[in-house]
Amino acid sequence: MRTEEHRELQQTIRRKEGRVFAPAEPDARLQIKNRRYLGSKYKLLDFIRKVVQEHCRGVDTVADLFGGTGVVADLFNREGKTVIVNDILYSNYLSYWTWFSDEAVDEARIEELIAGWNQARIEEDNYVSRHFGGTYFTEENARKIGYIREQIEEQADRLAFREKAVLITSLLYAMDKVANTVGHYDAYRRKLDSLGPLRLLVPEIRTAGNRGNRIFQEDANALARRIRADLVYIDTPYNSRQYGDAYHLLENIAEWKQPEVTGVAKKMANRAHLKSDYCTMKAPQAFADLIAHIDGKYILVSYNNMAEKGVGRSNAKISEEEIVGVLRTRGKVRIFETDFQVYTTGKTNIDDHKEILYLCEIDR
Repeated sequence: MRTEEHRELQQTIRRKEGRVFAPAEPDARLQIKNRRYLGSKYKLLDFIRKVVQEHCRGVDTVADLFGGTGVVADLFNREGKTVIVNDILYSNYLSYWTWFSDEAVDEARIEELIAGWNQARIEEDNYVSRHFGGTYFTEENARKIGYIREQIEEQADRLAFREKAVLITSLLYAMDKVANTVGHYDAYRRKLDSLGPLRLLVPEIRTAGNRGNRIFQEDANALARRIRADLVYIDTPYNSRQYGDAYHLLENIAEWKQPEVTGVAKKMANRAHLKSDYCTMKAPQAFADLIAHIDGKYILVSYNNMAEKGVGRSNAKISEEEIVGVLRTRGKVRIFETDFQVYTTGKTNIDDHKEILYLCEIDR
């Protein structure tokens, strides 16, 4: 594809993403769906809901072991189910505290802090502007990100943990809107053209409907040995694209340890704790171990049939045959599929792309 055609395609994609994920009103509350994320299941929620409603009985608790944005857990939480949500990334863990915790929050205080930070004009450089200004963000936005993150840390003694999580989540989502990327942080675009000002929104905060929810930041295979849920939803990475690499910058800001960064992409040097076996040749063994230790009524596995259709890093580390074979060791398996247009950044044409759900009813 020629450079000009590729640029036009990227601009079209960003306009469409803006319509999907951006709040409709300037003062609207931030919603869980208002971010870009590799493999997000937001557009597939109706498909997931339909399969569960029509083929699963007696589901009161749902565990999402690879939660990502949390939109699938949110789907079931809003239906009145108790959710257990987990992800290895601390940035996602904090967002789960925002969306799924029942800890009390002083919303007036949150609104006051965010309003003040939105008005701030920051002239002094800081950790974020020194490392990420002029590349992932404009210099102005980078200075403001660093300033706000330090302000949150200074307020920490006066904030409940969920309140701190709400503020960091608001910042991370705001960063996503102005980041000079194609939707993740594996690299930044060579031309800095994301020039809009950073603006935080107050997240939609639900509390009463969240009672009983449990939130984790653990290895999914270890967690599966300690929990029980009527339905266990699984959406592993499947390919070699480590999420710790794709979202290193958000993880950096969430943890706020201010580490040295390396390479052109300015990634944290030490990311070993974010690596997943599901992005390596160990994936089939890891999946088999996970399924063997699930305690519940149903297992629902999301999968897309990339197989060998994409570039090498996008190709699946677990085959459809391996998934079905492992699930059949636990019970009867039914397969459901829907057409889905994969996002490829214009580099690859993917024909007959489908999103697949494997539903296993566990033998008792």
